[in-house]
Amino acid sequence: MYCVPPIEHILKENLSLTYAQTSLLYSGPILMIAVTAIPAGLLTDRIGIRKAAGIGAIILAAGSALRATATGPASLLAFTFLYGVGLGWSFPNLPKLVSLWAPKDRVGTITSIYTVGLYSGPALALALTVAAVLPLTGTYQGVFLIWSIPAIAAAVIWWIFVSEPPPHEPVKGKLDHGNLQLRPIFQNKNLWLLSTLALLHFFVFYTWTGWAPTLLISKGASASLAGLITSITIWASIPVVFFMPRLSSKIGLRKPFLWGPAIGFITASLLAINVGVSASWLPMLIVGIADAALFVTLLTMIVEIVDTKQVGIATGILWTLGHVGGFIGPVVGGHILDSTGDLRLSLILIAIISAALLGTSLRLPETGPKVSRN
Repeated sequence: MYCVPPIEHILKENLSLTYAQTSLLYSGPILMIAVTAIPAGLLTDRIGIRKAAGIGAIILAAGSALRATATGPASLLAFTFLYGVGLGWSFPNLPKLVSLWAPKDRVGTITSIYTVGLYSGPALALALTVAAVLPLTGTYQGVFLIWSIPAIAAAVIWWIFVSEPPPHEPVKGKLDHGNLQLRPIFQNKNLWLLSTLALLHFFVFYTWTGWAPTLLISKGASASLAGLITSITIWASIPVVFFMPRLSSKIGLRKPFLWGPAIGFITASLLAINVGVSASWLPMLIVGIADAALFVTLLTMIVEIVDTKQVGIATGILWTLGHVGGFIGPVVGGHILDSTGDLRLSLILIAIISAALLGTSLRLPETGPKVSRN
């Protein structure tokens, strides 16, 4: 997915698209995550993680590879949506996997381990697509083909090496079809607050990463340099997602890692309006740290605010609302660019949404170990 922002200008020119239309090739998978996350969560609760995520992995790999065969905008968008269905079928299984295998006091640490993978892939795609992969292939179809290889490998590895939870744990991972109780989930106010937080967060993050290369190019950066600078956002996230949950567990609090990042997003968006290319690494760094801290906290808290048996569907709800925001944000940024030729209004919008994120985070209850001990 993240190989698209660095080559948006190429896709726009070769396919005769507007900026808003081009944004769909990046945000399309995000929309499909929103559409499929709840059904995927229900499926996981019923048939188990290995089968549910394995189905998603196959769909993801197929859609990713088929993008390389697209002959025009319509087929490319269709294959992009198919790839997104695979993402939506896989993502809700990650917190579920943690809830089944990890002791409560190690949820944050283990969540951080797989989150490192979620950030490493996008960082490589942003940094290498224009600098290495595009020169190697010469076409955007070739770029899609090269970046489909990790998806295919992931599907194969999943089916070979991943197993269902141990025999003494199955009741935690599966629910009897007739006993599935959705009312407690939909009446959980904290889940809806957390999901609203995800919506606002994903709006900010996907708008930022989707249009940052274009913003930097408009300030005079080459396409290769723009992708490299944008990748700082993701590289900065990797150490944060590994060490931050340990810090959160050590101090026993989660909420500072919600409202703190919101302030970081506001600061970064206002900085990005005024700084040149040479100083653009700073807002990228701030966004990366803020995003990682907030994202891994969301993944940790979803396990803490619902019963283990309901983590799959609860994560599906959070993913759905979150990725609705992630889809809307880049499209709005594209419309702003089509209308004004300037992305600074998008940065102002990011600051406003981040302020709403700050307010929402303050309304959530504290769920950290310090509260549990008390």
